Amino acid sequence: MPAAASAPPAAVVSTARTAVFTAFAINGAAFAAFASRVPDLKHELALTAGELGVTLLAASVGSVLGLPISGWIVHHLGAARTLLGAALVQSVGLVAVGVGVTGLHNRPVVMAGLFLVGMGVGVFDVGMNLEGASVERFLGRAIMPRFHAAFSGGTVISALIGAGLSAMHVSIAVHLVGVVVMLLAVTPWFFKAFLPRAVELDEDGSEVKQKAGIASAWREPRTLLIGVVVLAAAFTEGTANDWVAVALSDGYGLERWVGVVGFAVFLTAMTAGRLLGTRLLDERGRIPVLRILFVSAVVGCLLVVFGGPVLAFVGAAVWGVGASLGFPVGMSAAADDPARAPARMSVVSTIGYTAFLAGPPLLGFLGDHVGVLRSLLVVGAMAVIALLALPSVREPQRVATRTSA
Repeated sequence: MPAAASAPPAAVVSTARTAVFTAFAINGAAFAAFASRVPDLKHELALTAGELGVTLLAASVGSVLGLPISGWIVHHLGAARTLLGAALVQSVGLVAVGVGVTGLHNRPVVMAGLFLVGMGVGVFDVGMNLEGASVERFLGRAIMPRFHAAFSGGTVISALIGAGLSAMHVSIAVHLVGVVVMLLAVTPWFFKAFLPRAVELDEDGSEVKQKAGIASAWREPRTLLIGVVVLAAAFTEGTANDWVAVALSDGYGLERWVGVVGFAVFLTAMTAGRLLGTRLLDERGRIPVLRILFVSAVVGCLLVVFGGPVLAFVGAAVWGVGASLGFPVGMSAAADDPARAPARMSVVSTIGYTAFLAGPPLLGFLGDHVGVLRSLLVVGAMAVIALLALPSVREPQRVATRTSA
């Protein structure tokens, strides 16, 4: 058995922290680049709400198939190699989506591309969250929400760019190829910037503890309940990501680019919630903060649905704040024990991403029957489920390993 690894120097942790911020930001930008063009995709391919839901399902299927083995991949390859491989898969998918919409007008090609995008995003997501959890442990304070704020910040900028490109009628293909260039230019830097391999998953370097498998994590009640919280949080966030722009444009008769602005409002508010929420988590604890936020998400959703064109934008902001912390807190809770972090985070992510699997067809089916705007009310039911499972994310009573980074 190797000797226990000491905490890395503060400068190393600081560099890794910057790299994790960057990873979250570029993954968010890549995601929102596509999400911001969903109204255009729907228009270009002449899809109904139900057909759009099934089309978006392809990305969810890709994510869910990749997630169960993502913890194993990170453990054996390391976070940097995992992210590079995921970026390559995601890039191929983005190019296929662009060509499928702009060049071929072929829905099966688009769905194949979305499948690869979803798989790349899912594996990338677990890798960057595990690296972020390691950095958080060495810092000894809550920082995961700020990493997710970087994701949201990337989505805000990317969504605004997408709105502008949509208004200027720039093709989806040109837009997504630009995103691919960004992904492939930045990701190789992580090989130098992430934590050393010996400490990135477990600060004591124990090989024996790392061998605990994913199968046993599926039998842990707390891990499964954390997964339920993340499932509800992902549904609350993902529903807005996929449908707010479409709901505002279709439900209130707004221009498509105005709907994308509403999506950007949601993302901006979610980013602010993640930036400001870390202090609240340290001061008040996970459970009280999340209770308030899940209720806020329901209130915001009601304003979007019933508030009219103006209050709908206020509702998008309230909804964004409400959706801000559930997912990152769930990731932190899954990684509370560093020895079991890869297995548990893989399980929790798999459960959570089920929301992305079920969400698009569910909202599409409801949208065909009651309208896309009214279909958003299902978010309230998921928030109630999250409130019931919240005790599972309670902080452990342990002393964190700290650095002065």
